[in-house]
Amino acid sequence: MDIAWSEFTPLASFAGGAMIGAAALLLMLLNGRVMGMSGILTGLMVGHADRLWRLAFVAGVIIGPFLFIAFSGAQVDRQPVASGPMLYIAAFLVGLGTAVGSGCTSGHGICGLSRLSLRSAAAVMAFMASAVITVACMRFFG
Repeated sequence: MDIAWSEFTPLASFAGGAMIGAAALLLMLLNGRVMGMSGILTGLMVGHADRLWRLAFVAGVIIGPFLFIAFSGAQVDRQPVASGPMLYIAAFLVGLGTAVGSGCTSGHGICGLSRLSLRSAAAVMAFMASAVITVACMRFFG
């Protein structure tokens, strides 16, 4: 599969990665919390006392892309990767994986690896192996 030149966006990718890193750093410095979406959502749903920053974080994740599109005028191509029952099965498996793995890709992959956590390194290896197996199965059976 050839990648079109228009998909090569090193500056935008660097800027996005820098913003994610800055957000993770600020959350750790200001709140002493790891920026993992599964932990943030869990804390929001079970009613932790620190609901305000969790709600602001989730709102920013949801609203941010719409603001980017509105202010930049960028066209964002979307391609559904699952629908119907497959979407629900995939969502369940992702939720199960975050529960079994004690965190999600953002918590382990961004924050855990940057702190040199061995547990996060093992989790990221499991995430990546699962992704490779899933893609192989989807291409073979799909």
